[in-house]
Amino acid sequence: MKNWTIWCFLACILTIQAQEQLTYQTPPAEILKLAEAPLAPRVLITDNGSYMMLMFRSPYKTIGELSETEMRLAGLRINPATNIGSRTNYYNNLHIKTPEELESRQVSGLPENPRLANFSLSPDQEILAMTHTADTGAELWMVDMSEARAFRLTGPVLNANMGDVINWFKDSQSVLVKTLPEDRKMLIDRLETVPAGPTIATNDGKKAQNRTYQDLIKNPDDAFNFEQLARSELKKINVSGEISTWMGPALYRNINFSPDGNYVMVVTAEKPFSYLVPYYRFPSKTQIYSQTGDLVRTLLEVPLIEDLPKGFMAERTGMRDISWRRDKPATLVYAEALDGGDPAVDVPFRDEVFLLDAPFEGKGRSVLKTINRYRYILWGTDQAAIATDMWWDTRNTKTYLFNPSDPTSDPVVLSDRNYQDRYSDPGSFATTQNAFKESVLALDKKGNAYLLGDGYTEEGQFPFVDQMNLKTQKKMRLYESRIPGKMETLLEYDPLEDQLLVQIESPADYPNYYYKSLIRRKGPSQLTHFENPFKSIQDVHKEVITYTRADGLELSGTLYLPVGYDRESPEKKPMILWAYPREFKDKSSAAQNTQNPNEFTYPYWGSPIYWVTRGYVVLDDAAFPIIGEGTEEPNDSFRTQLVANARAAIDAVDKMGYIDRTRVGVGGHSYGAFMVANLLSHSDLFAAGVARSGAYNRTLTPFGFQSEQRNYWEAPEVYYTMSPFMHAEKMKTPLLLIHGEADNNSGTYPMQSERYFNALKGLGAQVRLVMLPKESHGYRAQESIFHMLWEQDQWFEKYLKPESAAATGTR
Repeated sequence: MKNWTIWCFLACILTIQAQEQLTYQTPPAEILKLAEAPLAPRVLITDNGSYMMLMFRSPYKTIGELSETEMRLAGLRINPATNIGSRTNYYNNLHIKTPEELESRQVSGLPENPRLANFSLSPDQEILAMTHTADTGAELWMVDMSEARAFRLTGPVLNANMGDVINWFKDSQSVLVKTLPEDRKMLIDRLETVPAGPTIATNDGKKAQNRTYQDLIKNPDDAFNFEQLARSELKKINVSGEISTWMGPALYRNINFSPDGNYVMVVTAEKPFSYLVPYYRFPSKTQIYSQTGDLVRTLLEVPLIEDLPKGFMAERTGMRDISWRRDKPATLVYAEALDGGDPAVDVPFRDEVFLLDAPFEGKGRSVLKTINRYRYILWGTDQAAIATDMWWDTRNTKTYLFNPSDPTSDPVVLSDRNYQDRYSDPGSFATTQNAFKESVLALDKKGNAYLLGDGYTEEGQFPFVDQMNLKTQKKMRLYESRIPGKMETLLEYDPLEDQLLVQIESPADYPNYYYKSLIRRKGPSQLTHFENPFKSIQDVHKEVITYTRADGLELSGTLYLPVGYDRESPEKKPMILWAYPREFKDKSSAAQNTQNPNEFTYPYWGSPIYWVTRGYVVLDDAAFPIIGEGTEEPNDSFRTQLVANARAAIDAVDKMGYIDRTRVGVGGHSYGAFMVANLLSHSDLFAAGVARSGAYNRTLTPFGFQSEQRNYWEAPEVYYTMSPFMHAEKMKTPLLLIHGEADNNSGTYPMQSERYFNALKGLGAQVRLVMLPKESHGYRAQESIFHMLWEQDQWFEKYLKPESAAATGTR
C-alpha cells in the first residue's frame, strides 16, 4: 500500500511537471517588428470606377474578442448577444477617394469604435450600406460616397446570423434587411436545464456518407436555439430612415432581386433539422415574390440532404443552382442532373440547363447540355453566352459558347482542358455592368470579347489580355505584361473605355493599383500609394528555384536567404522548409511552376518568412505534388511521393551551398501539418518539425478527406498507411504540435492533435502540444499568433541551432 501511495505521488508530480503553465509570450524583436506592422487598407473600387473605398482593419483580433459568447450550431458560429457571426472580420475605419484625387478623404460620422462588415453598394454606386456591431447588436449604417459621410439608419435590430443581411432595391433608395423577430423566445442554456430525454438519431437503411462536419446541431435544445437565432423578419428601410415590414419571420437564407427589380427570389431553411449536416443541407424552399412582397410562385421545395451518392461530383436531383439571367429583366436559370446526380452513372451529358421566364409557370426551356457538371453562365447577348462545367475525377473543365435564343444550334467548345494545367489556362472573360447594373460579358463595339489570363509559362509569368472574335473564335494578343523586376496582376478591362485595372508589385514594393490603356497606350496612372510596412526584409535575397525529383518530375519553391547573407562567401545555415501537398492526375500539370519571384514579400501570420531575420534559410511553398495517373489515385503512393518531394528540395538547396542539411526543419498547417507528421515518421531528412492544426488519424474521417473520395471500407490500407497516428512508434524527430481549441474545419478536430500527442508521449517521442484557447482553424487573436511565433522560434532555436539553445538555456 505504501509503495502504491508513493507511485501515485510520483505520477502526480510527473504529470504536473509535464504541463507548462505559461502566459502568452511574444517572439523575438526581429519577428515582432514584422508581426506588428500595420496592414494597408483593402481597396473597394465601384463598378463604374467613380470611387475607391479604402477599408482599414487591425491585423488581428484580441483574445478578448474571441472570448465573447459564441454558440456553434448547424455549421454556424454565432454571437447570440450581437446576432452576427462570432468570427466576423471587422473594419475600423473608412476613407474615400476618386481616381483623380491624390489623397483620400476620411469618412465622417462613423460610429465610435467602428466594427464594420457586410458592405453592400447601391446599384447606382452612390451609397455604401454596411453593418456596425455595437455592444448590444448589429446596426444598419450607410455612407454617402460623394460626401464621404456615414449615418446610422437603425439601432441594434439586424439579424446577420445567416449572412446575406443587406440587399438593395433597384431604385438605390431602399434596402431589404434581415431583422430580429418580435416573437423570438429565450435561448435554452443546456447546462442549466434538466434533460427531458436522450438524444436519438436514426437511419432507415439509406447510405449517408458525409464528411466529418463540425459545429453541428447535437440535441433538441441545440435545434431550438438554432431556430431562434436563425429566424428573422424582412424589413424595407429607406435611405431616409423609413421602415416597413416586408415579410414575417422565417429562416431566411438567401435573397436575390431580379435584374429589373420587380421580383425577389427568397430561399428559406425548413424543418426537419439534421445532426449530420450543416444548415445549407437542411430542407429548403425557394419562392418568388413581387417587389412588394406578394407571393408569385413557390418554385422549389428540397428535402433534407443527408444521402447524396458518393463522390465529389454527386448532386441532388431536380432543379438546382437557381439564379437570375443577368441580361434579361426577369428570367430564371437552373440546372438538372441527367445522371440522377450519381457520378458513377455513365451518360453522354451530366447536366441540362433551363430558362424560365416570368411568371415562372411550368417547366423551363432547355438551352444547353453539359458534358461535365454545370458550374455557371456568363451572360452576354441574345445570341452569345459563355458556360463552364467541370469534373473532379479527371480535373477536366470545358467552356462553351452557345446561343441562348436557339437551343437547336450546337454550342462551340472554346476550351477543353485540365484545370490544373495552368500553362494552358486561356484566362477569364472580362465583365462589365449592363443597364440593369448586373455583371455581364464585356464586349466592344464590334462584338469582340476579352480574356484576362495569369500567363504562367515555362519561361515565367506573363499576364495577358486577349481579344476574341466570338463569331470566328480567333484570338489576338492585345497586351502581355513584361515589366522587369515587377509582378503585374490584371484585374479588370473595360473595352469601351479602353481601361485596364492592374496591381503592380515587387519583392520590396507593396502592391498598388494603376489604370492603363491598351489601345491608346496611355498611362499607367497610379491610383494608390501604399508603402512597404516590412522594411527590415525588403533587401532579402529571394528567388524561385527549380529542381528535379528522383523520378524526373520538375519541382519548384521560393527560396529566401537570411538578412545580410553574403552569397559571395556562403555560410551553411539551418533551413526551414514549408509546404502543402496537392493532388494531381497527371505529371505535366504537377510539374508546372506558378511561383513568381517578383511577388511582394509578405510575412502573414502563418508564414515562415519571419525566420530570415533569425539567420535561417527559408524554402517556402515548396512543391509537394502527389500524382495518381489513369486508374491510380494520388493517395495510393502518398508516402513515397511525399518523401521524394522533401528529399529533392533539400538536395537542391544543399547543392547551392547555403545549408547544413543536418539542420533542416519542416513545417505546415492543416494538410501541411499532416504532411509534416508523415515526413518525420517515414524519413530521416529533418531535425525538427512544426505541425499546426492537422489531422493525424484518418479513421476518424472515414468518409473521405482532402481529395480522397473513397471511404475507409473501400480503401482501408490507404487510410492506415497515410495516418501518422498508426505509425507513432516510428517518430524519432522532435515535433511541435499546435492546434486551435475551437477548430471548425472538417476533419481537423482538436482531438486529432490531443490523441496524437498522447500516443507520441506514451511511446517516448520528443513532442510538445500547444492548444490555443478560443482559436479556430486559422488563428486570429494577436496574443495567440505572437505566442505561436514564440513557440516556433523556441523550437527551431533548440533543435536547428543547438549552439543557440545551449548558450541561452532554452528548454
